[in-house]
Amino acid sequence: MIWNKEAECMSHEEKERLQLTRLQKIIKRAYENVPFYRKRFEEKGITPEDIKTLKDIEKLPLTTKDDLREAYPFGMFAVPRKEIIELHTSSGTTGKPTVSGYTKKDIGIWSECMARGLTMFGATEDDILQNTHGYGLFTGGFGVHYGAQKIGLTVIPISTGQTKRQIEIMKDFNASIVIFTPSYGLYLAEVAEEEGLNTKELNLKAIGFGAEMWTEEMRQEIQKRFNAPAYNIYGLTEIMGPGIALECKEHNGLHIMEDHFYPEIIDSETLQTLPEGEKGELVLTTLTRHGMPIIRFRTKDVTALRRAECSCGRTLIKMDRITGRTDDMLKIRGVAVFPSQIEKALLKIDGLEPHYQIIVSRPQHMDVLEVQVEASPELFSDEIKELVGIKRNIEDYIHNEIGLRVDVTLVEPKTLPRSEGKAVRVFDKRGFN
Repeated sequence: MIWNKEAECMSHEEKERLQLTRLQKIIKRAYENVPFYRKRFEEKGITPEDIKTLKDIEKLPLTTKDDLREAYPFGMFAVPRKEIIELHTSSGTTGKPTVSGYTKKDIGIWSECMARGLTMFGATEDDILQNTHGYGLFTGGFGVHYGAQKIGLTVIPISTGQTKRQIEIMKDFNASIVIFTPSYGLYLAEVAEEEGLNTKELNLKAIGFGAEMWTEEMRQEIQKRFNAPAYNIYGLTEIMGPGIALECKEHNGLHIMEDHFYPEIIDSETLQTLPEGEKGELVLTTLTRHGMPIIRFRTKDVTALRRAECSCGRTLIKMDRITGRTDDMLKIRGVAVFPSQIEKALLKIDGLEPHYQIIVSRPQHMDVLEVQVEASPELFSDEIKELVGIKRNIEDYIHNEIGLRVDVTLVEPKTLPRSEGKAVRVFDKRGFN
């Protein structure tokens, strides 16, 4: 089933015409109403009239998270503040948060995009959706909620936490769709097992997850534990929230709602636009956002774009699953390492729990990478010599994946912290960012 066949299945030519019309309109709107963009355009000697083709977007300046922080709180709004009916922010863990403001029209677009995505999962008005994403300044909870209500689902807005209660509600209310972060999903399954509930006996027909990095091995683990297919949701506060791109039942990329968001891939070093299929940094431009248009935002997310026929019938361009972030990359002894590479290696090994931490230190002027990972109760009960052999095997797996030797520490089951939101996996203790 497709929620909006006209928008999701239009021809490439028709879509490009629509995108150009909307791009020209949004550029003019930003130039005339947002002082930041007028200044940046003038610095580059550009006016809205210079945008005659979609490729001309490459003439426009890029927007960064730092730009949005400097505009805190309301400097990026293109409408009077009284027209903004809802505010969200990023976490602000590395400084001032970025603020996202929505008009009534913007909330309608957000609802539409998430309704399309939930329909890709198979959601209908007959479903009961349990939403464990946080309801607050984080966009996750509300984005899912708006889309589900637009379709007509029954929504359980339980939000984050109350893990035992989550499981009880899931069972008693017969939830058929659940939304969580991958790390919280694993924690839910673990607690359910402790409570004597077999998660495979739940009524789940689909799982939606996002908000943090994950690997295909992590998806397989979640699907196995809940006996339901898991679908990827992509979004970010600065552009809208969840609903920018979602997976259909093919599970081979996320369809971007490109009638509302124009995607590009750039080389994060040269800032040059890369051709279709090449991996680089995702850049997004809002095409329809009324209250807060964002032009060429550097997401820092590493992916590639692919345009090909999809058996689901949608013609929306696909982006690969995010494999890392340009700002999450660790430079260890001159080698670029992404946490997702280590997770991929760990999840290939039997007897390990999918809970780990990566600790980087520099005790004697040399980078040391330690990976702490939980052993299963069965594995941890083995003899010391068996554990030593397993530890070496894990180190070999990771070495093959990243090309560096690491120190692996096997820890007792359930000793690493659990997350009810975004998991914190990396601890860099080298004294610099």
